[in-house]
Amino acid sequence: INDNKIVAWFQGRSEFGPRALGSRSILMSPKVAENKDVLNERVKHREDWRPFAGIILDEYLTEYFEEDFESPYMLYALTVKEDKVSEIPAITHLDRSCRVQTVNNVLNSDMTQLLNAVKMKTGTPIVLNTSFNDNGEPIVESPTDAMKAFLKMDIDVMIIGNYMVCKP
Repeated sequence: INDNKIVAWFQGRSEFGPRALGSRSILMSPKVAENKDVLNERVKHREDWRPFAGIILDEYLTEYFEEDFESPYMLYALTVKEDKVSEIPAITHLDRSCRVQTVNNVLNSDMTQLLNAVKMKTGTPIVLNTSFNDNGEPIVESPTDAMKAFLKMDIDVMIIGNYMVCKP
């Protein structure tokens, strides 16, 4: 993520609901505005007006967003603080909104560990998050689904359990 690669993230049990909540996700740095277009062009193949979401460590929520409203299931859009827009442009919509998920060790320890590592390297406790699927396809369910999707899609790296698979 620090090297601005597109990362498929497959951890633990599958999710149920309208959002990718950090178990079946495609992740990228939120710090580069063009990442939204890169992700749409290379992977998601969807309308360019659709914003991408973010996942943030819950203890940094009020540092980046105006509302102090935890969102563990990514059902709400919050307002990015004006002084943080330039730090996370890939997940900030034109109206400064961002659909965000808050995580901690209780709700998602794997993602919390990843975000802590990202924060140590980049200074930003947030990653861009979208579901691990192509447009019109279901979210990957099994390791076999994940490997097939990874090979088919233009993704740089896949983290599956404790393994990292890279494309040349």
